[in-house]
Amino acid sequence: MSVEALLGTDRVFAADLQRMRPHPGQADAAANMLALLDGSPIVASHRGPDCTRVQDAYSLRCAPQVAGAARDTLAHARAVAERELAAVIDNPVITPDGRVESNGNFHGAPVGYVLDFLAIAAADVASIAERRTDRMLDVARSHGLPAFLADDPGVDSGHMIAQYTQAGLVSEMKRLAAPASVDSIPSSAMQEDHVSMGWSAARKLRRAVAALTDVLAVELLTAARALDLRSPLEPGPATGAVRGALRARVPGPGPDRYLAPEIADASALIADGAVVEAAETAVPLR
Repeated sequence: MSVEALLGTDRVFAADLQRMRPHPGQADAAANMLALLDGSPIVASHRGPDCTRVQDAYSLRCAPQVAGAARDTLAHARAVAERELAAVIDNPVITPDGRVESNGNFHGAPVGYVLDFLAIAAADVASIAERRTDRMLDVARSHGLPAFLADDPGVDSGHMIAQYTQAGLVSEMKRLAAPASVDSIPSSAMQEDHVSMGWSAARKLRRAVAALTDVLAVELLTAARALDLRSPLEPGPATGAVRGALRARVPGPGPDRYLAPEIADASALIADGAVVEAAETAVPLR
């Protein structure tokens, strides 16, 4: 939705460009973005020779690269989790031939590493989302949208404070991305002299995922409002369906109002999968 809202191009998501750098997550992310923008009158409106922009900002142009890297990170974490769930991590263990053996399989390094890795990916996905939101609010970069998407610029704040919320959350997520798995304090008279800190990594990842959901909710709210303000141009079928799902719970543009309940509603739509389900009523996604 942000690509449409910012009059971005979909050409950079072409499959042949993605094959030049064959990361599977990037290919899937780019394919989804092409599908979401397919049939968009907004994208078509500036596809002709009269469009003088050479290329979009990184936050639009590199969206598949960042989202794709996060998808690949999640796939790696899932593989580690599946191996761990199939593992015997007791100490001591009784082997099939009846031996009782002490071992180190309980050490949580594999899980601790990927928990930290996921926190890094979450922080970066949130960071690029916040940059797209900020761009939609800036008259110098939004290509014709009102300042802060305000109903009455100069009087109303529009989504300015919502972007402040994103900025605060992203800053916190950057701190949460500092790895726990590199830390260890010896205990048990130096017998337990190196531990994974996986529990700490998991606790901060839970906070990071909650923050990411709210950051994406603000982007969703802002992009939907920007699309409304592009009228009479309409978004594509898939992004239009997402906007429709949001509008069933959150009203469209108007004078300033309390945004916290709207952010909470948008977060719930993201967390329960309703946003993806709405898009998939129009196009299949990977």
